[in-house]
Amino acid sequence: MERAKRTPRGTRKRDVPLTEAGICASALRLIDADGVEALTMRKLAAALDANPMSLYHHVPNKEALLRGVARMVGARFRTVTLEDAPWQERMRLLATDFRTLAHRHPNLMAYSFSQPDFIQPEDPFWVALTAVLAAAGVPQSDIPQLAALVCAVVIGVMIAELNGALHRWSNLQPTTPASGEDGPTNEGFGEDRMFRLVLDTIISGMESRLTADRAGGRDGQPPQNSRRAFGRIPRQLRPPAARCEGEPPGNPVSDMAAGFEPKEQ
Repeated sequence: MERAKRTPRGTRKRDVPLTEAGICASALRLIDADGVEALTMRKLAAALDANPMSLYHHVPNKEALLRGVARMVGARFRTVTLEDAPWQERMRLLATDFRTLAHRHPNLMAYSFSQPDFIQPEDPFWVALTAVLAAAGVPQSDIPQLAALVCAVVIGVMIAELNGALHRWSNLQPTTPASGEDGPTNEGFGEDRMFRLVLDTIISGMESRLTADRAGGRDGQPPQNSRRAFGRIPRQLRPPAARCEGEPPGNPVSDMAAGFEPKEQ
């Protein structure tokens, strides 16, 4: 009995035409299952039952494909908007929802976090974060810088969490000099609690700086040195002024260059 010939995979006519959205959705399923490194255009074509070359009409290469998948996942991010809630509560909810998304697609997010263009101005997470900072009373000109720092801290913690480093670090104990024995481990100090601690630290720091900013500008007067609290550099951390040979200390020009107030002679 003669066997019926099967049409080779990828050469049959698809019932549904290929689209960039469909390609990205299929790529995400493969990434969730096997990781970014295991994804190839050939494997993706097989999953889509398409000719590998047909994919290149929609995505030029794997790098562009991964950017498309990351944009798709980022656009799906949603957080509950609590307009009347304190900004501290909104910040916690926003960061927690972002962490939930990262754990939903850990392989993709671990890769995306390593890309400098991962977050874009129109991304729902960035839009929500800048809105929270504005509600907190952060000066408009300082919002981009502070939002960038919040992202750096939160994403850094999530990277360490996803690759297992956070768990390992949290169980590193100093050796007791007297006994030479290791201290007890923090088995009960879970990653959820550690993430809450990070958020508490961020929020406490913001509260302190906002309070200092308002104190410096109370009664409608600007802060004494005309710099907002978010932009001030503590005097102890400022670099020493460069001086010419033979120049006496306390030179007003050098002090002003270093950010010091000149003293009256």
